[in-house]
Amino acid sequence: MMRNLFLLPAAVAFKRGARVLPRVRGGALSSTATAQHFIDDVNAQYEALHTDFEAQFWGTKMALSTDHEPLSGPKRAYSVAELTKTKQAMEAFLGDEAKLETARALLAATDDAEEKKTLELMTRAFGCYIMESEEAKALRASATETEGALESARNSMTLGATFDGAFEELSSVALRSRMRVDGDETARKACYDGLRSIGSFVVEHGFVELVKKRNAMAKALGYVDYYDYKVTQAEGFGKAQLFGMLDELERASRPIMEAARETLAADKGADALEPWNRGFAMAGDITRKLDPYFPFEKAVEVWGRSFAAMKITYKGASMDLDLLDRKGKYSNGFCHWPQPAWRRSDGSWQPAVTHFTSLADPSAVGSGMTGLVTLMHEAGHAAHFANTDVRSPLFSQERAPTSVPYAELQSMFLDSLVGDAAWRGTYAKSRGGDVVPWALLEEDLTATHPYKVLALRSMLSVPYFEKALYEMADEDLTAASVAALADAVEEDIEGGLGPRPLLSVPHLLSDEASCYYHGYVLAEMAVHQTRAFVEKRDGFLVDNPKIGPTLTDAFWRPGNTEPFLDLVEQCTGAPLSGDAWVAALGVPLDELLASEKAAYDAAVAAASAASTDVDLDMRVRIVDGDAVLADTAGSSFLEACAAFESYVTEKYPAPK
Repeated sequence: MMRNLFLLPAAVAFKRGARVLPRVRGGALSSTATAQHFIDDVNAQYEALHTDFEAQFWGTKMALSTDHEPLSGPKRAYSVAELTKTKQAMEAFLGDEAKLETARALLAATDDAEEKKTLELMTRAFGCYIMESEEAKALRASATETEGALESARNSMTLGATFDGAFEELSSVALRSRMRVDGDETARKACYDGLRSIGSFVVEHGFVELVKKRNAMAKALGYVDYYDYKVTQAEGFGKAQLFGMLDELERASRPIMEAARETLAADKGADALEPWNRGFAMAGDITRKLDPYFPFEKAVEVWGRSFAAMKITYKGASMDLDLLDRKGKYSNGFCHWPQPAWRRSDGSWQPAVTHFTSLADPSAVGSGMTGLVTLMHEAGHAAHFANTDVRSPLFSQERAPTSVPYAELQSMFLDSLVGDAAWRGTYAKSRGGDVVPWALLEEDLTATHPYKVLALRSMLSVPYFEKALYEMADEDLTAASVAALADAVEEDIEGGLGPRPLLSVPHLLSDEASCYYHGYVLAEMAVHQTRAFVEKRDGFLVDNPKIGPTLTDAFWRPGNTEPFLDLVEQCTGAPLSGDAWVAALGVPLDELLASEKAAYDAAVAAASAASTDVDLDMRVRIVDGDAVLADTAGSSFLEACAAFESYVTEKYPAPK
């Protein structure tokens, strides 16, 4: 059990492991300075524990050595055991009932508005982690150990596909990418089978037991199940309210999904509905044609220019970008903050330190666009949490009580721009500097717009699967039943098996990301609502200099101090709904082509000479595991981009 290390002045009595009650004099605490002392101590200790855990998270996920030079802090030895230890220490701190009682007592005693605001948020944060049941605490510790062992096994799993009788080791990202673009159906089927093997592996290596332990823990705390526990912690409302919103979107989009599948089968043949064929049938050919206009080695520069044009800055942050795929690396892109940004009690600013990863294989067709979208998305997360300006690091990180869709909204808003014809007319250029021609964009829109609803349904399938999974009785949970449930949900929600098998979704395994995917759905609703708001207000999105200030003021600066639904309504002037998303899916193709062609023509005509440098107010270090490829600490942003470009083109030469 973790010791309570913070010190309180004489005005507060403290007993380890017991309730903390204020000593009162004449019915009030002797000094309001007590509250600030408590706040400062909690902030300092949480910051240290958070940093220790995040260092291990990054080191184990990136398979770093003890020689790795971190952006901040000492060199460390990285291991799953240390990851588990530091996570448990951080959660023990957050789950200490004494801190919650102290925060409540001090909140009742102080009249200082800033102290009240911070203490209110601290009580909310601690409340998300308090486990009054000893049984629940034991189950949580056991689940964490099971999760660590499962993730370790998954990270070391030999994954790939057999082509022409020879097994080729490929990551899940590489399998999905090849399945979208390979012209050989046999190869696509092999990639799909490789992805399916992930599900078979995880259900045989502890996932079923993990589900049982998570559910038992949540029920010991009085929740309906683990999903209800997770969503209530993060959103402040329960599973029933969440699925009330999702059910409305599911009903509104089902007819569009059914029509899209009928159209795809009529245009491309019934085989196009097979999960290994669907992505290729919709866009395999056009993905290959667009590939030269999205060279991966230019992705960092393009991200920087695009964000700078929108006046997005990072307030003095530092960032490690680990962008290239390699063996042993975690199989999903993410952005975490070993150092949260926050405003100290003396008014000084603590900039963020960001860890950011994707899994690009620059030699693979389509990797440039995939890598760029991931970069725009994760860099959006980084911009969000670099700009959170509140009085505690507790309120500038992605864990509860931070809302999942709140954390995803801004990043998804920013990566959505890559699909706009105006953005592509500005930034999608070949290695020789030629702008992507309209004819290719028209072909792409024609191939994809009628089927975009399928992506919505794919997103919906994850929360519906996890909901059903955690509602299963323990006696019904087996490797076979979980695998069957995944297929049944895909059949129902997606109309058939999807190209991304549900059990290959990495979010299912991690405590931080499990029962989380609904956040992407709610966030996408908010993305379309925010896009519609900005377009109505300003008339355009791409390179709009008002976007950075708007996102900063409306969403980023408050951190998790305000509810997600309130922030969306305050920004857009309307309650969150899926109306804008469904409306976008329903735009007739000829109308969409006309509006996008006009936006593309205007963007190409307005293109001006590239600026001499990009200023994001951030140090950027581009790494590949332990190796540092480029660093803006000793160069300009564009010089660092040039160094990265040289590294990529040398390591992954373009085919002749």
